[in-house]
Amino acid sequence: MTAKNVVSEGAVSERAQHFLKTLIERYIREGQPIGSRTLAKDAGLDLSPATIRNVMSDLEALGLVASPHTSAGRVPTLEGYRVFVDSLLTLQPINEHEVNAIRVQLSLEGDPAVMMQNVSQLLSGITSMAGVVTLPKREQTSFRQIEFLPLSGNQVLAILVTNQGEVHNRIIRVERELSRSQLEQAANYLNHTFNGEDMSRVRARLLQEMQETQQRMDDLMHQAVKMAGQVVEDAEAKEDCVIAGQTNLMGFEELASVDRLKQLFEAFTEKNQIIHLLDGFMGADGVQIFLGGDSGYKLFDGCSLVTAPYQVDGQVVGVLGVIGPTRMAYDRVVPLVDVTAKLLGAALKSR
Repeated sequence: MTAKNVVSEGAVSERAQHFLKTLIERYIREGQPIGSRTLAKDAGLDLSPATIRNVMSDLEALGLVASPHTSAGRVPTLEGYRVFVDSLLTLQPINEHEVNAIRVQLSLEGDPAVMMQNVSQLLSGITSMAGVVTLPKREQTSFRQIEFLPLSGNQVLAILVTNQGEVHNRIIRVERELSRSQLEQAANYLNHTFNGEDMSRVRARLLQEMQETQQRMDDLMHQAVKMAGQVVEDAEAKEDCVIAGQTNLMGFEELASVDRLKQLFEAFTEKNQIIHLLDGFMGADGVQIFLGGDSGYKLFDGCSLVTAPYQVDGQVVGVLGVIGPTRMAYDRVVPLVDVTAKLLGAALKSR
């Protein structure tokens, strides 16, 4: 049973939902396990300690809260957070001063790239987390041709040409040495499969192929898909998004291990995984909340991403959002991201 279904199926009583909401709101503020006595005081209900302990036991049995071994208090699980953000979240009105600050930044002269940088810095500054914005999608770029040339050892030069005449080169190390005829065969397969297709769709299909079809593809075609995936990622990710405030994440205890931060900063530098995530929200309706464990993106375990698409003339052209720990103030971040997306779309339209 998923966390989302727990509430819809009535497995959590209204009283238990109230306690779950109260516990998570306090845990977000303080970051410490919440005991029954504190919970009883915050919840404002005249119930015995035994009754509260029973409710907490029910929530724990459903996997919505957990008891750290060092404390008698409870903390929310990922499933508990999902119930909270989907069903129990109470949004706070956005501060008018913050709205005006966003408007001022968006009114400044500058090209769209500068505007995106300003927006990401604003999101970061207001939330004390990382702000991220994808640049407006350029005129549709499609796949025209790819060519592979053998180099010394197990290295291959991949040359990708788009419909706009852009040429992207990348040297790729392959698992075993491939002959010129094998490389030609691989290129012919890719050119036949993807010629004329939108580059973002090519990237998505290649990613899917790498994840799902290794078993049924012969070794050469699997190598071809991997090589194409690398050069297409390079072509797509050049300056497709801007990120600000990455160092803010060092201030959160749950993300502060050296290895954890190293992984995150590598992702922020490479951008590919973040762009993959953001591309998935292009067709979303309004604000979306991604909890790190929601997909196979293990790199983002312990993190949350709150996003919203922004539009020009009714067409979605990009996505913006905030990246932070799962223990973030969603009640403030969600309306901030929503308003910023609307203001950015309006500012781009006026230009």
